[in-house]
Amino acid sequence: MENLKEYSPNDAERFLTLLRKVPLLPPQEVDRRLTRHGYRGQKDARRAACLMAYRHVARLRRLYLERRPRAKVMPKSNYLFVGPTGCGKTFLIELLFQRILKLPTVIVDVTSYSETGYVGQDTNSILTRLLRAANDNPLWASVGIVCLDEFDKLASGRNNAVFAGAGTTKDVTGLGVQRELLKLLEAADVVVPLELGHSSYGDFINMDTADVAFVASGAFSGLHEVVRQSQSEQSIGFGSDLGSDVEESFGMGFSQSQVDNIDHFYKYGFLPELIARFTRIVPFVSLAADTLKEILVHDVVDKMIDEFADEGLELSVEPSVLDYVVHSAIKRKTGARGLAALLTQHLEGAAFQSFGLGKSGRVTVRVEAGEIRVDGP
Repeated sequence: MENLKEYSPNDAERFLTLLRKVPLLPPQEVDRRLTRHGYRGQKDARRAACLMAYRHVARLRRLYLERRPRAKVMPKSNYLFVGPTGCGKTFLIELLFQRILKLPTVIVDVTSYSETGYVGQDTNSILTRLLRAANDNPLWASVGIVCLDEFDKLASGRNNAVFAGAGTTKDVTGLGVQRELLKLLEAADVVVPLELGHSSYGDFINMDTADVAFVASGAFSGLHEVVRQSQSEQSIGFGSDLGSDVEESFGMGFSQSQVDNIDHFYKYGFLPELIARFTRIVPFVSLAADTLKEILVHDVVDKMIDEFADEGLELSVEPSVLDYVVHSAIKRKTGARGLAALLTQHLEGAAFQSFGLGKSGRVTVRVEAGEIRVDGP
């Protein structure tokens, strides 16, 4: 078997058994399962992600189960998710690949990595984490998913490592890590340390990244300003219209046209060849108020009600509180990530006074004079 010829028959059969268990779900079915798992909003972005997930599994099946030559199969796809904080980028990856497809999946904060030879984690150890997620099965890990979270923080113009000659001189972060990531995103044979930590010590294995799909994710704060400046440079004369799409999208996410121009990412501080490694750049938008309210009810309030019920207390959250919390999340630009913070803060007093004591009663959360009030128990 061409694609497994380097592995023992036992290792190959174990891998094929695992791969056969991965469901090949139509993209529309994947989308429906996302909804059942509580994912809300991002219609266009989730459609692109569901299609990516389907293609990844279909490609693996063609290579390893149908035994097609690699020359006859499309190469892997890497995706870049661009959108504001709390809009569901990382959550989408977690649901798609960890919970629905159950493929080896790891979400790493790339800001903790450095160029080889410097203090900080070697970028190759990203694959060590993937190996752990695959229960130390190298072959199973080699078909997994890596999410490079906080990817925008690697922009060379956004860190203190930028200096004269930065394009050709090594630096601890930024461009150095970008260069190191180039080989991972391509089909490369990578030396992977078996233990996390200082990668210059300990045992290693070789892992081919030809079938490892990478999804980078970042808020890219300031990218809108890059787009504005780019359009300004192309405009003629004083007071020319810079484009209503740029003006209207500030704080609201990104449009496809804004992220399709690789030159925008180059000006932001990325190597063009790194951005070119991504088959698709997927824009995310800020979640609408009604979507945030739906998430608040199902993912926060309902769980809090259950928690208080377990303690013998009846928790009641008035509708005005939902509007207040959603408005605050939008104002703070925290998206879905900030929904639980405000309610948790105000319920701490009631929980501290009652939890674990066997008390009973009713706790009511309401809005009075523009502030959240908690009554009882």
